Amino acid sequence: MIFTTDVSQPSIPRRHFMGLAALAAGGAVFGARAFAAGLPAQIADTGAVQLSGAIRTRAVSCVEVMTAYLDRIDRLNPKVNAIVALQGRGELIAQAQRCDAQLAAKEPVGVLHGFPHAVKDLMPVKGMRFTQGSPIFRDFVAQADALQVERLRKAGAIIIGKTNTPEFGLGSHTFNPVYGATRNPFDLSKSAGGSSGGAAVALALKMVPLADGSDYGGSLRNPAGWNNVYGFRTSIGRVPGRGGDEWLPSMGVAGPMAGNVADLALLLSVQAGFDPSAPLAMESDGAQYRQRPKRDFKGVRIAWSGDFKGAVPFEPEVLEVCRKALKSFEAIGCTVEEAVPDYPVEKAWQAFVKLRGWQQGGALLDVYNDPAKRAMLKPEAVYEVEQGRALSGFDVSANSVIRSEWGRAVRALFKQYDYWIVPTAQLFPFDREMRWPARVAGREMRTYHEWMQAVCLVTLSGCPSLAAPAGFGASGLPIGVQIIAPVHGELACLQLAAGFEQANRANVARVSPLLARPAASR
Repeated sequence: MIFTTDVSQPSIPRRHFMGLAALAAGGAVFGARAFAAGLPAQIADTGAVQLSGAIRTRAVSCVEVMTAYLDRIDRLNPKVNAIVALQGRGELIAQAQRCDAQLAAKEPVGVLHGFPHAVKDLMPVKGMRFTQGSPIFRDFVAQADALQVERLRKAGAIIIGKTNTPEFGLGSHTFNPVYGATRNPFDLSKSAGGSSGGAAVALALKMVPLADGSDYGGSLRNPAGWNNVYGFRTSIGRVPGRGGDEWLPSMGVAGPMAGNVADLALLLSVQAGFDPSAPLAMESDGAQYRQRPKRDFKGVRIAWSGDFKGAVPFEPEVLEVCRKALKSFEAIGCTVEEAVPDYPVEKAWQAFVKLRGWQQGGALLDVYNDPAKRAMLKPEAVYEVEQGRALSGFDVSANSVIRSEWGRAVRALFKQYDYWIVPTAQLFPFDREMRWPARVAGREMRTYHEWMQAVCLVTLSGCPSLAAPAGFGASGLPIGVQIIAPVHGELACLQLAAGFEQANRANVARVSPLLARPAASR
């Protein structure tokens, strides 16, 4: 395998590490004495950038790190069901011991050396169950790693298990007949979002230092907003992946999730970069995300789309919380104005629905064509296949043209504004026993995913979109905002998110009730 990013090299240049450290939110790296004075579980409260430094300087051992996270998982995961297919403690500790031996031998190591990591169950990990949340694949064991898993291992991560996801990732609500539902850590009766719901909850409860995710209709952004963490939908080709079709890319992409912006950048630096097995991947260097270029936001113009001038239904309190968060952009020098792309929202939405059926349904066609397997598909999967089957090649082309027109309207918006802001969902987390909301703000939803319409419209544009915590509603449930930049503008997203993170800290300084207890009992 050939990598063009620094992640393919075992070590991290000091200038890059120092750049990430400057980006990190919150205290300094714990020293050996500080770790020795606390309980092992305190390690799990450490940010990923700081943890990477502590491991590399041997201020804390990889065995201590693994033990701390596994103890946290043992205590909290039964309450939320975020991590599935967890591997045996003995083998994981043995892998951590081997990581410590490498450090003792002064071998070069990667930036995630010794990190416990759970992979979203839509990506295969060699030797682990790969169910995709479907009873059809309940007992399937992957025979090879996904490209992204290879990169995680190359960077030093120890794969401890999987994170839960809805069946085939369909629906922004994490439940499936194999592992069950994932619960929101701020209210166990509510949805965790999805499809990266398990990843977001694992982060919110600090059961893992970082998490990978994927996003088509908001799967990185909705669960990030509903769990008070960060998720980053990247531009197509920024984070490569292998697939059956190398030349007609899906609107689905992979990206990082994390508890703060610096940690998000750290994982993106591992994920990004060209690979010859993904010929449409960008010729980009992931190492660029390990630094924080200085950015002055004075005079930066932001377009706030809110409810798209009434075209998209939102719970009023979602808009209220997000508008309050807009003041944090103004506090760092930005100007915020209400603006929307000059294009019919309904026309763009209908194109999205049809193209999604072609792309997502096409991936499930072989399963659908087997009557025995079709009987085990959830209705939302059948819906996508049948949407796709109804289209001719000419229909696909016509809807792709509409997608392009929408993209041009968004680019025109960016000629006037530097960034575009949209909420991460149209409502707060709903009851986890629901399949999907039938109505939002009094308006009936025509499909199982229309309640994510505002997020799907961003997907249709192809723009990178970074979900950042915005604040909490009166019920104590969180919501986020999408920080959107022009296509290929991942660095710009990270820059604004870092400034917003500092300015908006007071609005999001809340943890799950499961963590809101004295440190000694965590």
